Amino acid sequence: MKRQLGFDFVRVTETAALAAAPWMGKGCKKCVDGAAVDTMRRVFDTIKINGTVVIGEGEKDEAPHLYIGEEIGDGSVEPQVDIAVDPVEGTTLVSKGLPNALAVVVVAERHSLLKAPDTYMEKIAVGPRAKGKINLDASVEDNLRSTAAALNKSVKDLTIVVLDRPRHKKLINDIRSIGARIKLISDGDVAGGIATGLSDSGVDMMMGTGGATEGVLTAAALRCMGGEIQARLKPRHEQDREKARELGISNVDKLYFTEDLAQGDDIVFAATAITDGDLLKGIRYSCNQATSHTMLLRSETGTIRFIKTHHTITNKPEYFPKDIFNPDLSEIINN
Repeated sequence: MKRQLGFDFVRVTETAALAAAPWMGKGCKKCVDGAAVDTMRRVFDTIKINGTVVIGEGEKDEAPHLYIGEEIGDGSVEPQVDIAVDPVEGTTLVSKGLPNALAVVVVAERHSLLKAPDTYMEKIAVGPRAKGKINLDASVEDNLRSTAAALNKSVKDLTIVVLDRPRHKKLINDIRSIGARIKLISDGDVAGGIATGLSDSGVDMMMGTGGATEGVLTAAALRCMGGEIQARLKPRHEQDREKARELGISNVDKLYFTEDLAQGDDIVFAATAITDGDLLKGIRYSCNQATSHTMLLRSETGTIRFIKTHHTITNKPEYFPKDIFNPDLSEIINN
């Protein structure tokens, strides 16, 4: 892929985040997601790519756009790419005004990204210094101690990100009994996974069971950052297993490594914060102005960019919703 395409994908996540942000704290998840999906799809039509959605919003939220198999781009013949999207990683976070909601796009060479079904996935993730020191099938204690040794820390100084869910009661108890610290998050485990790849984030590891599609997005980011994730699908029922088979996954119990989830030599990851988080500041807007903060990663070079952008809404192209600061509240009233 041409280097400048990365900044085109930044436009995609920025625009989705700007469209979703006015719905922050208004309690309408459908409104948040709908605004981001529609806007993201329109921006993709302006980019010179031949893209196929392999992880999309359509299957997960029954959206009319960005569904698996949809072809997007401006009609160009090259480059042919896989696209994974999550227009709002954390719709609940935005609707409640909580931190760490992101608009995320991953672009990679064709047939590079795992077509993950909308089910659960058990995961463990670390940054570059602990790469090669984790094992999803090992005990919690073994993983913590090997990671601590790699980071030249004591176990009690480790911070582990875990989704705050009843299913993680034993995991949480195990981590605490060994002496490590836990950072519980309500949603948004992509942000938690990315944090392991940044030495100054205060996060050393992510553990637990979350979304499978989010696992692929996290793997793409960690490929760019030099980190590692190991994962295994955790189907909830036979219908989930059938979805996996339909997507070409014959061994539902396979242990996936980072390169299994996100292959290829050229992966681009872009994420724009919708709400404030540990990694990025959320959208700030007033009158006709807005400010966004985006992370742009590329595996080929290992580059990590943090981009702050100032937007003048009335100067945006036609695809951008000009009524962004005056959302239709009828959706909230009717719900």
